[in-house]
Amino acid sequence: METAGQITAGRRTLAVIDTLPGTQFEEVVAELCRRDGCTQVRTVGGTGDNRADVLGRLPDGRSMVIQCKRYAPHRTTASREVRDLLGAKVHFAADIAIFVAATRFSRQAEAFAVGHQILTLHRDFFGLWNNGTPLLSLAEVNGRGQGGATHRSRWKQTHSK
Repeated sequence: METAGQITAGRRTLAVIDTLPGTQFEEVVAELCRRDGCTQVRTVGGTGDNRADVLGRLPDGRSMVIQCKRYAPHRTTASREVRDLLGAKVHFAADIAIFVAATRFSRQAEAFAVGHQILTLHRDFFGLWNNGTPLLSLAEVNGRGQGGATHRSRWKQTHSK
C-alpha cells in the first residue's frame, strides 16, 4: 500500500488503482476522504457490511456512506448496485451516499443515482478526485461526464479485452 503522503500528493495513476485488491481500493478512498477534511472515516467493507465500504463525516459534519467498486475498466456498474447503496444510506441513517467506481455506470444506474441524490464518481471523476480535486466539488457535476455515444465507443475500444 502506498503511503498517505503519496496519496495526498496524487501520485497514484488509474493504472495502479486497477491492480489493487478491493480492500486496498477502499483504503485509498478512505484516505482521499481524510485528505479532503472528512472526519471519523473508517472502512467497514467485507462480509456483512450492509453494502457500505467507508463511513465517516464530511467536513461540514454530514454523515456519509460510501460503496466502492474497483471493477476492471471495461465493466459497467449496474443499477442494482446503486440501489443497494440507497439501502445502505437508510440502514446507516447517513445524510449522503457516495458510489465510487473505477469504471463507468450504466445509464440506468446513473439516472437512479441522480434521482435519489446519490453522488456517483465514475472512473473519470475518481481520477480527478485522486489527483487533488476536492470531493465535494465533484457533487456539482453529478450525473454528467460519461460522454456521449462516441466517448462510450472509445471507452469500450480502449478498455475491452
